[in-house]
Amino acid sequence: MLAAAGGIATRLAFPEPGWWATSFVGIALLYLALRRDSARWNALVGLVWGLAFFPLLITWADEAVGPVPWLALSITEAGYVAGFAVAWTWARRGTGVWRSAWWQLLTFTLLWVAVEEVRSAWPFGGFPWGRLAFSQADSPIVPFAAWGGVPLVSALVCAVGVLLARVVVTVRRAQVLAASVAALVALVAVLAGLLVPLPTSAQAGSLHVGAVQGNVPGQGLDAFGEREQVLQNHIDGTYALLDQVDQGDLDLVLWPENGTDIDPQVDEEAARLIDDAAVAVGAPLLVGTVQYPPTGGRYNTAVLWEPGVGVVATYTKQHPAPFAEYIPMRSIARRFSSAVDRVTRDMLPGDSPGYVPLDSPRLGRTVGIGDVICFEVAYDGLVRDTVRAGGEVLVVQTNNATFGWSDESTQQLAMSRVRAIEHGRATVQISTVGVSAVIEPNGVVTQSTELFTADQMVTTLPLRTSLTPAARLGGWPAWIAEALAVCAVVAGAVGASRRRADAREVGA
Repeated sequence: MLAAAGGIATRLAFPEPGWWATSFVGIALLYLALRRDSARWNALVGLVWGLAFFPLLITWADEAVGPVPWLALSITEAGYVAGFAVAWTWARRGTGVWRSAWWQLLTFTLLWVAVEEVRSAWPFGGFPWGRLAFSQADSPIVPFAAWGGVPLVSALVCAVGVLLARVVVTVRRAQVLAASVAALVALVAVLAGLLVPLPTSAQAGSLHVGAVQGNVPGQGLDAFGEREQVLQNHIDGTYALLDQVDQGDLDLVLWPENGTDIDPQVDEEAARLIDDAAVAVGAPLLVGTVQYPPTGGRYNTAVLWEPGVGVVATYTKQHPAPFAEYIPMRSIARRFSSAVDRVTRDMLPGDSPGYVPLDSPRLGRTVGIGDVICFEVAYDGLVRDTVRAGGEVLVVQTNNATFGWSDESTQQLAMSRVRAIEHGRATVQISTVGVSAVIEPNGVVTQSTELFTADQMVTTLPLRTSLTPAARLGGWPAWIAEALAVCAVVAGAVGASRRRADAREVGA
């Protein structure tokens, strides 16, 4: 019961409704539910927590690909929580951890972060959705993302949850002082983020940008069946920008992922339409499109289209989504769902960071655009690489049409907000159907759109070149957490075996 309630409470911390504080309650209930010293029992408890959390979080997967893949993904992710519970049971058996509430706090938190990292990387490149940090876009804790990235924010959320659980435990034992200390530490951890500075001012000028949400004719997997209409919608949206700005006022126009599923580098009519729109607005277009190499497969690509010139730079998505954009083990997957064959050509990964150089005549220099496509925003390394390669702003091109009216788009927006803070970069999330948004480097949303509407946004983005501590540290916080977690589990197992050996000697 505690585990099920904890999973539901944690789900409520994510959009929608995004009640970020319930994540603390969810972790506290999990900690309390795992107090029995049985790895098998705790594995079941962890599984129940995961099954109460993940299916409710990713209902959009059911919307997009049906119940079987949705349930399979949910059960797989819940299995990681079961594994975490087993690791916690073993680690807690170490003498130091068993006897000290503070060592329990540290160990529980390290293990949680380590398991988040593992499931974000394996299998098939991992699935980071549901990391605690992504529930904290509106929380006082989130500024710590600039110091230690997503792992640090997740660690703090977990730690606060454990502290709340310790308050409950110590109050039941009438240990008033211990309860007061735990409550005070939890409060400080939550509010300390308010003291973390998050600079938003421009360091290298600013970029005047337009963004086009063209909308699509339908929803679900067939939303892009009318490719010409989708392209025309984004063409029309580009011309509509001239209702807000004069020709030549913009430095760049952003289109979403799949803004055109007709490759303008191959199709002359698509190229003409895009170039005419670019000339009319007087600015380059960053266009989400697809490419079909002669060797087979396809690429999910963003092309920078210069008016009167054509493509001058590209970025190809590095992390296609398994079982959605490509099908691993197709013959096996087909046994569970025939929908896998709707993906007729597997998407191929790119091999370069999302750095797009924009030649800006107004600024008299090349501006670095950091581009990630759709789910790539969930992966720490992919976003970090775009910034370290020279991205002065972040662009998240996405296509949310297949997810209908679900919470997928707002959950993705929360990730984009966390990334803006983590790297100190103004960010634009631009979607085919919404939610699109303009985000300041401190994570504040200044403009946003509604779902399934045609809309445009015009904004001025501050260009920033300095690297946050999180960007400089790279993957080290996660690697350290993983290494310490392994040490804690091994030490706990060794400590438990020694205690059993001592007990046998005493008995003899």
